[in-house]
Amino acid sequence: MLPGLMVPPAGLPQVQKGDLCAIALVGNRAPVAVGVAAMSTAEMLTSGLKGRGFSVLHTYRDHLWRSGDKSSPPSLAPLALDPPDLNEEKGSVLADPALQQDVRRLTLEGEDEASGEVQQRMCGEKSLSEASEDPGVRGLNPDPTDSKTLQEQMDELLQRCFLHTLKCQVKKADLPLLTSTLLGSHMFSCCPEGRQLDVKKSSYKKLSKFLQQMQQEQIIQVEELSRGVESIVAVDWKHPRITSFVIPEPSPTSQTIQEGSREQPYHPPDIKPLYCVPASMTLLFQESGYKKGSVLEGAEVRMIIINYAKKNDLVDADNKNLVKLDPILCDCILEKNEQHTVMKLPWDSLLTRCLERLQPAYQVTFPGQEPIMKKGKICPIDITLAQRASNKKVTVVRNLEAYGLDPYSVAAVLQQRCQASTTVAPAPGAKDGLQVQIQGNQVHHLSRLLLEDYQLPRKHIQGLEKAPKPSKKK
Repeated sequence: MLPGLMVPPAGLPQVQKGDLCAIALVGNRAPVAVGVAAMSTAEMLTSGLKGRGFSVLHTYRDHLWRSGDKSSPPSLAPLALDPPDLNEEKGSVLADPALQQDVRRLTLEGEDEASGEVQQRMCGEKSLSEASEDPGVRGLNPDPTDSKTLQEQMDELLQRCFLHTLKCQVKKADLPLLTSTLLGSHMFSCCPEGRQLDVKKSSYKKLSKFLQQMQQEQIIQVEELSRGVESIVAVDWKHPRITSFVIPEPSPTSQTIQEGSREQPYHPPDIKPLYCVPASMTLLFQESGYKKGSVLEGAEVRMIIINYAKKNDLVDADNKNLVKLDPILCDCILEKNEQHTVMKLPWDSLLTRCLERLQPAYQVTFPGQEPIMKKGKICPIDITLAQRASNKKVTVVRNLEAYGLDPYSVAAVLQQRCQASTTVAPAPGAKDGLQVQIQGNQVHHLSRLLLEDYQLPRKHIQGLEKAPKPSKKK
């Protein structure tokens, strides 16, 4: 992932999508991973160094490494052609002539899941002042003069967002409130611009432990209303810590900067159902100038059927709501056992049967793009719950790409909101499709994200009914 990628004063090297890359740590030229660039340098910069930057093929301490002599990476000094202040800058990415042959060298600083030792070398030995200069943690320590540790500052930020939420967002009518909803839907939105709330980096490590502390201070009351699901059932809004909390005002300068650098918000596509004329219904539509394979909108189909009935004098003279069926209509819309028994149909039944016998198609139009027409029905975003070998539930989401959603971006948002691990993997049975897997039952968070944040119509999402329902307090 691109967060944590160190940029030197000279800028990033020119990497093209698909280039083989060697990934190294700051101050050591020896690679700790090899992968393929998932985007070009220009795309990395355009994204603000967010999202998936590389598809990793091999890392230090993986299975391939274990099959060898299990040696540690050597300590290789930066090349002489590197900038003189390379080791002083907290971040450098440069092309390495020793790794030419379309191999680019990129230096990373941050978490390394492949090795605890590497992680310690990368960030465990940093001083606070060094960490404050690191873009990967700048949001955790925006003030280099602050003598508090990063953990102490995260504790303060956690309490600040908590009190801000109770004072401004949570009302009595919202109770009982799932603790996961408190964090994902309220506390994150109260985080100051330029900072990132991460419970795992606080001394509490888990939200439940923090809320236990707040309960001991008699600010809130937490109960397990259903098995394994905690909810806030009471809040003392007259508590001195809430009443004395002062809501900080955002800096106008900061707001201007954020407006300029903010990513484009997601806008849902316009999805329009269409209908293709099959060979079996060609005679019905050819009078209107359409042939097999013609694509029509629902309103056009209705108008063609109405004009056909009127032109051929098929409207019942005694009851204008009925249409007489001529041989063409009989062949197109009636079942075999109906052709000698059904002589007339109401307008709504006639139109419904015609639409049902046409081949489905749809048109998708994304903002600023040309419409795309596809045959068949658009697959809804599918949300399912699965039980893993460890007897733990996971939430699986598929078909996000059909609606212009990047599975990796959605996974990153859910990881922060749910404070749960997420993975993106190929979807079984789907060509080139990906699925997002989130630990636990996170359907409630998904519902808010898809319906409220992304403004997707409910009819295009299936599985929302699987959200956990908190039991009401007796």
